[in-house]
Amino acid sequence: MNSIIRILLVDDHYVVRIGLGAVLGKTPEFQIISEAADGEAAMIAYREHLPDLVLMDMRMPVCDGVKATKLILSEFPEARILMLTTYDGEEDIHRAMNAGACGYLMKTTPPEILAEGIRSVVAGNIYLPPAVRARLDERNPASALTAREIEVLTFVSKGLTNRDIANVLGLSENTAKWHLKNILRKMDVFDRTEATSAALQRGIIHLD
Repeated sequence: MNSIIRILLVDDHYVVRIGLGAVLGKTPEFQIISEAADGEAAMIAYREHLPDLVLMDMRMPVCDGVKATKLILSEFPEARILMLTTYDGEEDIHRAMNAGACGYLMKTTPPEILAEGIRSVVAGNIYLPPAVRARLDERNPASALTAREIEVLTFVSKGLTNRDIANVLGLSENTAKWHLKNILRKMDVFDRTEATSAALQRGIIHLD
């Protein structure tokens, strides 16, 4: 008989947690031992239950999946964390894996692949399906934006002008223009609209 894999399920949507619980419950070796709706609650639950695996959503209020992964691993370096999300941008995948996640899956993943990923991660492997690895391979490290550039790009996506951005961030208008120029160059795009579209596709920013 296979040993039980004890899972901490972290997702801010109750319906998603119910659905995942139903799917995983069909496999006798999987046991949902606790649930959490955000990263901070996940940290508390991990301390209490010490699960074999954390099934972690990326985008959550209070503390997102990337921050939660770093938080858990800082206290429990042996933790095995598998991201399960709707975001397939290469920057999303890179952030998750760079934070210490052991795998990355989409919520549209068939149950048998999800089960395979869980077993693989618990066994000590890194699990990236071919489609996810292909997206990650598309990432060009040389085009990575700085934290400030991402901040500027987020405001650009909301329609703010250079002057507006400068006022919000406490910069000169020329500095805001300089940041935008660097963003366009790194992303190999021509204008704000293309930059916003590419950033959303790549997972650099998200529209909440």
